[in-house]
Amino acid sequence: MTYRTLIVDDEPPARLRIRALLADEKDIEIVGEAEDGPSAVEAIERLRPDLVFLDVQMPELDGFGVIEAVGPEKMPCPVFVTAYARHALKAFDVNAVDYILKPFDADRFRKALGKAKARLGESGPVQERLENLLEDVRKTGEYPERILVKIGAGQQLVKVADIHWIEAEDNHIRLHLAQGTHLIRHTLREFLKRLDPNQFRQIHRSTIVNMAHIRELQPWFHGDYLVHMVDGTTLTLTRTHRSALLQV
Repeated sequence: MTYRTLIVDDEPPARLRIRALLADEKDIEIVGEAEDGPSAVEAIERLRPDLVFLDVQMPELDGFGVIEAVGPEKMPCPVFVTAYARHALKAFDVNAVDYILKPFDADRFRKALGKAKARLGESGPVQERLENLLEDVRKTGEYPERILVKIGAGQQLVKVADIHWIEAEDNHIRLHLAQGTHLIRHTLREFLKRLDPNQFRQIHRSTIVNMAHIRELQPWFHGDYLVHMVDGTTLTLTRTHRSALLQV
């Protein structure tokens, strides 16, 4: 069996090092390289590799953001590459997700590669490990600063801090920013897990707000509040979610 492999790293020497270490692997076919998060997402969706060496620390969109954008269920088997031993390594260990630390030697690289190959025959466990990894990373305060959204055939990075509010639309959610809106396929409940709870709160079963963009709260009927946003939108804070927002 031949494993189609993608190399993702923003440092050319690191990509070259991985490529060199893979040169003697007869069952590895390198199908491409990517130098940043957005191009990694595009390459994964276009090339559909079996295996990806994924740098954790990348500007704009990091390795975790790549998984979020692709979706754990569609993500190829990853081997994470990181330069910082402190960076969420406990989460990697707990969830049995392989990683190698820069600078890495050939022996450590081959061990990680061997484990990845062994797991390529699995189905559910890889997805489950990635979902649990993302959840554990969020618990350490590693919330994304940017997310990738699709616009037509292209992609755009959106700063999370620029999102004013979010509403549910059937099986999608709509992100409201000063520059316009973006519709993405996600559930409100799952998307809320990606957001820093110190910044974003749910105020209604179909609405999340960025507290930095609230202009005023106004008492309304039956314990509800009107939430006046800085963009001029007026939303409703229901009694069910009132304590979560008011107890800051």
